[in-house]
Amino acid sequence: MGVGSAIWRSVAVYRFLALLYAAVVIAWNQDKYERPYASWIVLAGMVVWTFYATLAYGGGRRQRWTLLATDLGVAFAAVLATAWVETPFGIAQGRPTIPVAWVVAALLAWAVSGGRGLGVVAAAVIGSADLIVHALNDSPPGPATFSNIVLLFLTGLVVGHVVRMAVDAEARLARAVEMEASTRERERLARDIHDSVLQVLAMVQRRGAEAGGEAAELGRLAGEQEAALRSLITNAPVPRPRVTADLPAVTASASGASDVRTRLTALASSRVSVATPATPVLLPEHVADELAAAVEAALSNVRAHAGDDARAWVLLEDDGTGEVIVSVRDDGPGIPPGRLERAEADGRLGVAQSIKGRIHDLGGTVTIHSTPGEGTELELTVTRPL
Repeated sequence: MGVGSAIWRSVAVYRFLALLYAAVVIAWNQDKYERPYASWIVLAGMVVWTFYATLAYGGGRRQRWTLLATDLGVAFAAVLATAWVETPFGIAQGRPTIPVAWVVAALLAWAVSGGRGLGVVAAAVIGSADLIVHALNDSPPGPATFSNIVLLFLTGLVVGHVVRMAVDAEARLARAVEMEASTRERERLARDIHDSVLQVLAMVQRRGAEAGGEAAELGRLAGEQEAALRSLITNAPVPRPRVTADLPAVTASASGASDVRTRLTALASSRVSVATPATPVLLPEHVADELAAAVEAALSNVRAHAGDDARAWVLLEDDGTGEVIVSVRDDGPGIPPGRLERAEADGRLGVAQSIKGRIHDLGGTVTIHSTPGEGTELELTVTRPL
C-alpha cells in the first residue's frame, strides 16, 4: 500500500469518527435548538454523504474536480444549516455548528489532492460559511469563530505540505530502490566479465607480447579490447545509495543450504592448500556461491600478480557465533601501498568487484593485510542468516 492510499484511508476514518462526534453533539444539544428535527435531517444528509464519499474517493485514485467540488459544497451547506437549526442566541454565543469537525474532512480531501494551495482554498470556503451564519443572524462573530477559522487555515497548510512531502519522499525512495537494483546488476555483470572475458583478454595480451611477431599484434588488439571493456563497465558509475547499518547482514532468500567446505575444497591444487573444519559449514546456496567465487577471484589474483610458483593457503573458519570467515594467504611479493586504489581507478576490478563487491553484497566485510615482500592475506567474513 502506497503513501497516497494510506492517506486517503486516514481521511475516510476521520470522516466516520467526525460523523460520530457530530451525532453526539446533536443529541446533546436537542433541547437547545430552535428546530431540533432539522438537526436530524442535516445529520442524515451527512451520513449519506459520508458513505458515498468514502466509496467515491476510492482509497487513493486521482480525484475528479466534480467530486472535490461537491464534497466542499456539502460541507459548506452543512455549516450554513446551522442558521436554520440553531437559535439566534446560540449562534451569538458561538456554539458549535451542526456538523462540528465533520466539515474538516472535505478540507483534508482538498489538501491531499492539491497540497497547500487547495487546502487554503477549502479553508477559506468553509470559514466563509461560518461567517455567513453569523451574518444571517445579525450577530458579529466571536473569538471562538475566528479561532476555528484560523485552525482551518493551519490545517489546510500543514496537511497539504506534509502530504506533498510524503508523496515526494515515496517517489524518491522508489527511484533509490530502482537505482540500487540497477547498480547491483551492473556490479554483478562487471564481476562476471572480470572473472571470464577480461582475464582471458589480459592473458592473450601478455602471452602475445611474450611470443612476438603476429602474436604480438593479436595481443595488442586483445589489450585494446580489454581496455575498452573495462571502460564500458566502470565509466559513469551510478551512485549507490548508502545502506543503513541496522539492516540484516545477509538475506537468507535461498531455499536450501550448501556446505561451503565442498566449494572451497574444489579449489585445492598443488599450489593451493585448503583447510576446513571437520563439521559442515552450511550457508544459503547463493551465499555459498558468491563466497566461493570471491575466494576463486582472490586465487586468480595470486596467480596473476605473484607468479605461477606462488603458494596460497585457504582457511575456512566457523566460530559458532554466526560468522563464517575465509582467509586467503599467499607468499607472493605483497601489495605496494596505493596499488589497489590505482587499480580501481584504472578500471581493474579484481579486488574492487570480484572480491569486495561480492562480499559487501552479502552484508559481509573484507580485510586486507599486505606488506611488500611478505605476501598478502585477505579475510572474508559473512554472517550466517538467522
